Amino acid sequence: MLPADHPPIAAPRIGVLLVNLGTPDEPSPRAVRRYLKEFLSDRRVVEIPRLVWWPILNGIVLNTRPKKSAHAYSQVWSEDGSPLAAITKAQTANLQRRLGDGIMVSYGMRYGNPALGSEVQRMKDAGCERILIAPLYPQYSGATTATVADAVGVRLAMMRWQPALRNLSPYYDDPLHIGALKADLSRQLAALDFAPEVLLLSFHGMPQRTLELGDPYHCHCQKTGRLLREALAADFPQLRVELSFQSRFGRAKWLEPATDAVLAAEAQKGTRRLAIAAPGFSADCLETREELAIRGREQFTEAGGEQFAALDCLNTSPAGMEMLEALVRRELAGWL
Repeated sequence: MLPADHPPIAAPRIGVLLVNLGTPDEPSPRAVRRYLKEFLSDRRVVEIPRLVWWPILNGIVLNTRPKKSAHAYSQVWSEDGSPLAAITKAQTANLQRRLGDGIMVSYGMRYGNPALGSEVQRMKDAGCERILIAPLYPQYSGATTATVADAVGVRLAMMRWQPALRNLSPYYDDPLHIGALKADLSRQLAALDFAPEVLLLSFHGMPQRTLELGDPYHCHCQKTGRLLREALAADFPQLRVELSFQSRFGRAKWLEPATDAVLAAEAQKGTRRLAIAAPGFSADCLETREELAIRGREQFTEAGGEQFAALDCLNTSPAGMEMLEALVRRELAGWL
């Protein structure tokens, strides 16, 4: 029995914190600039020495890119905000229903809002003494997965009473993930009004230097692609599955082949029907809705292609949510 003057203590709970990359608060140059400054100031995201990168970031990038990016965001923005924000929020609500009221499910963004560190603190204040941090990055990269641990660590360093933490491991080759991708992509392919000759799996690009420094991201993408190609082969024997990397930035050499180059090359060598999917993204975002669905279509058709389809990410599809619930329940084993 607590004494009458004891500070209130929330009842112990278990928490699940879904984490994604982040998004500007609105599709305006000012909001995009604020978001890009936080994102591109992360030493894991840009591994150029600060003395070299800082003048480029503040003198060139943040004075030129926000306007262009704000226009791109405006093409995919909705009443619910950016696609990434709206879908991550919906995934959180869906997972909360699946897990029940005994577990607190929330979400945070590594860059932008809701801030990751603030969400960790909010969940602890709500009584979550055990929290599963679940980065929604199937493939591990220092520039994505590792930065989540960095941000959580900064908040923990500020907390006197820290929660116990677990981290969701990368699930790039997990049978649950490959099975969900197979089921959802098969559903979408079957619903098209044309039969694609090629399915292009486009992953977010990274500088080639990251691979040379030991980042496993490239290998994880390749394995996801191989396993998914094998999983789809039985139902789509005529479908050729290729892999590429998108979103090149700057002058450094990036992982290849580049998605825009592959789209043009496929059309030029005679491919007329193509579908594109992004199995490295857990939710549709600017890179899928604008870069692939809008600009990708233009790149393919202008080079001679005729029929093009940008397939959705797993988002809140039944297959995607069943996978996410199963992954989370597995990681919570012993806590529930």
